[in-house]
Amino acid sequence: MAYYPFADIEKKWQDHWQRNQTFKVTEDPAYPKEKRAYVLDMFPYPSGNGLHVGHPEGYTATDIYVRFLRAKGYNVLHPMGFDSFGLPAENYAIKTGTHPKTTTEANIATFRKQIERLGFSYDWSREVQTHDVDYYRWTQWIFLQLYKKGLAYEDFAPINWCPSCRIGLANEEVTNNNRCDRCDTPVVRKDLRQWKFKITAYAEELLADLDSLDWPEAVKAMQRNWIGKSDGAEIHLPVAGHPEKIITVYTTRPETFYGATYVVLAPEHPLVATITSDAQRSAVQAYQLEAASKSDLERAELAKTKSGVFTGSYAIHPLTKEEIPIWIGDYVLTSYGSGAVMAVPAHDQRDYDFAKLYNLPIKAVIQAKSGEDTLDKEAMVGDGITFDSGEWSNLDVAAAKIKAIEVLEQKKVANRKVNYKLRDWIFSRQRYWGEPMPIVHCPSCGIVPLSEDDLPLELPKVESYQPSDTGESPLATITDWVETTCPKCKGDSKRETNTMPQWAGSCWYYLRYIDPTNPNEFVSKDKEQYWMPVDLYVGGMEHAVLHLLYARFWHKVLYDLGLVSTKEPFQRLVNQGMILGENNEKMSKSRGNVVNPDDMIDQFGADTLRIYEMFMGPLQATKPWNTQGMVGVHRFLSKVYDYAHFPQDNNEPPLALQKILHKTIKKVTEDTQNLEFNTAVAQMMVFMNEVMPTKTCYRKLWKPFLLLLAPYAPHLAEELYLPFINNAKTLSFEPWPSYIEALTIDDEVTLGVQVNGKLRAEITVAKDINKEELEQRALALPRIIELTQNATIKKVIAIPGKIVNIILG
Repeated sequence: MAYYPFADIEKKWQDHWQRNQTFKVTEDPAYPKEKRAYVLDMFPYPSGNGLHVGHPEGYTATDIYVRFLRAKGYNVLHPMGFDSFGLPAENYAIKTGTHPKTTTEANIATFRKQIERLGFSYDWSREVQTHDVDYYRWTQWIFLQLYKKGLAYEDFAPINWCPSCRIGLANEEVTNNNRCDRCDTPVVRKDLRQWKFKITAYAEELLADLDSLDWPEAVKAMQRNWIGKSDGAEIHLPVAGHPEKIITVYTTRPETFYGATYVVLAPEHPLVATITSDAQRSAVQAYQLEAASKSDLERAELAKTKSGVFTGSYAIHPLTKEEIPIWIGDYVLTSYGSGAVMAVPAHDQRDYDFAKLYNLPIKAVIQAKSGEDTLDKEAMVGDGITFDSGEWSNLDVAAAKIKAIEVLEQKKVANRKVNYKLRDWIFSRQRYWGEPMPIVHCPSCGIVPLSEDDLPLELPKVESYQPSDTGESPLATITDWVETTCPKCKGDSKRETNTMPQWAGSCWYYLRYIDPTNPNEFVSKDKEQYWMPVDLYVGGMEHAVLHLLYARFWHKVLYDLGLVSTKEPFQRLVNQGMILGENNEKMSKSRGNVVNPDDMIDQFGADTLRIYEMFMGPLQATKPWNTQGMVGVHRFLSKVYDYAHFPQDNNEPPLALQKILHKTIKKVTEDTQNLEFNTAVAQMMVFMNEVMPTKTCYRKLWKPFLLLLAPYAPHLAEELYLPFINNAKTLSFEPWPSYIEALTIDDEVTLGVQVNGKLRAEITVAKDINKEELEQRALALPRIIELTQNATIKKVIAIPGKIVNIILG
């Protein structure tokens, strides 16, 4: 086997593509809408660790697909950029004193170099970086559009707070035992001034429009669950001894209302302070303090032990007039529903567990249709017939729910309500490394947005990134930046010191790729209409909810403002599976199982790495890395290189080889179209195994095969295709080969031959053989003669194209 000089070949073609801007794309009107494609990768955060071999999986898949589309005559937009505002860079700055911009841009350079070594056909002229001032100018502009539309507002909301670091933490920075991941100090909850977006105003659209998307059902289910639409009733409960106080609870099961035996409020509920009795005040306050040390995730965990404390007060059941105790419990969150729960322990397992723990009454109002009573062990949560339920007694659960809402509304005890789990999006961070918000706080005018003409509001250059003592952003300590004049009254004012979260830049980057250098618009309408929506979006499951939900929300607002032409940004979504380490665990530095793609490229070449990552298994599957698999793929590409150097033959190749070629064209075409890259690679390997023994390079086989290989191993294919293109610069826009259907169909077929129903032999015959000849050929097989010579043949069942079964007497 000849030496395959992959390093020289790959550098040559990467330099060629870059020098000639081979993959730069324009909005050519000659391409009709159906021949345009926008294929997008979820852009990376440029961490200091660089890429590991799991990252290029999705990038390789999209690159193969876009190279295929170009060959099929499509105009393709395939850009790349960097999600470069983020928490890790600021944490590193605090630790080392290095400016986040410095480390971020060094990391971007590393990432770009690694990505370029893999030969991806990105249009790098469209690169965006979310920390670049020319980019975040338009992020600020979009923020102003949401503010003007009444969708951005200021509020107080709890955050994770580290008393030692004096900084707010994202949920990802809090460990499982609720400690700061930097200093291991216990994290508490602290109310701070925040900006929020009214994403709830779009809850129904975000839910309904999922049906129009070609997304994995699992992702759509996750989005639906996060939005959490439910139909039910909002019930109003007076507080005994406090006639002016009303507790509002939301329930999806109003038919169980007669079974309510207590109420639970979230520890932060505003009524707790006023309704708690003097005797219970110290216990309640101690419990509130304890609850403040837990994250929402801990508190909402269904499997954990429930806890609570009695307030000393009672609510009045508006139908029975009974007094039912009011408790507080940390499993109830102010961020969900009304922050109050109508507890029906007989028919809700969470309420049941709480009632059992504190010896509270359990009153059944639904009888299981089976008649079985299991309340001594667990709640009865299934279907059944209501009883002891007033006007909706003796009904099945579905009918009782309808009747209950009707009765409760008539009695003015409740009102019908559609509820959503989705809460308004907290859109601010007490951080430095993020987009400054274009907002001014004026003592006379209140909150005042900057004029669009004053954008961008640049992030000030500072020496220290330490947080302030108040929990505000480090920007709050930069007096000469904070102090400004009001855009409205020109009086002394202060700038907003919260910055935007990392989500901001990633909410709309796909639009800026379309028109990345436009100084006058975030994207031109003509270019947006040319490319949108994104035809294929590929990325990891870790973004299945929040990134996609937030981007869809921004896009819908922009659509309502007439700024984009589609209601949804991403028409088709594919999630690539995770590549694990060789030990079947997630790759991480701490586990010591990270595989660096640079090492693999140095040893085997970029084309080998690309094909191996596709050959490992289906794109969406999780699979372990195995360096030995790289050896096998490299051997395959070495065969390809060798075959090109066999003696050339311009004649028609043997019919058998023509057939394997046309089968390969058909298989690779269909599989590439369907993103089934592993089976396409397997078929190309079959082809090479068939043609190698000839020791002759049949040019009429070789030319179309190299075009099939090109999306997968573009460097090698470019090099070997040079004799076919008569001094043209690249094969990248050569037309995709076609196949002849008749040559993909086998003339012969191999059938099983059974004796008394057991497989005993195989026979290869003409596909159109008749029944009689098939029977004779089967009986003449040596193994069948051996088995039947001393027996009586009662019957022969011969079915052409299927099987032969010989029945012995």
